[in-house]
Amino acid sequence: MKNKVSIREVVATKIIIAILIAGYYWMWSRSDWQPEYRQFSSYWGFLLFLILIVHYFRVKKYKKEYFDEFAEKNLHRCDAICLKVFCVLMVIIAYLGGILGHVNAISTALMGWLIIGSIIAITILRTIIFLIMDSKGV
Repeated sequence: MKNKVSIREVVATKIIIAILIAGYYWMWSRSDWQPEYRQFSSYWGFLLFLILIVHYFRVKKYKKEYFDEFAEKNLHRCDAICLKVFCVLMVIIAYLGGILGHVNAISTALMGWLIIGSIIAITILRTIIFLIMDSKGV
């Protein structure tokens, strides 16, 4: 925690957070609930909470340290691209849910997985686009 914080670290940590959120969703959306799942979900939730706290302090430290304006501009550009992609994904998922929900071809758990999967995909896409933009100096 004493080394310098890079914006790449801040962006890449979001992938870990998205995967932890997906794991937590998996624990709560299971249909074969076992008594030990309660303890697993408590540990998983605590781990997620700790990662969020550490990430918060790393971002806070990054903002106090060397502030790379060019990388921040690239990150904002990347966020704008990812927001558009995410909106398209959510509209597609919503229409799929609406259309397939009328014929009972899709469950609410599957809809949740589509949303969680798109969150993971968008965080990975965001990191990849940011690394490409940052390395090229666009």
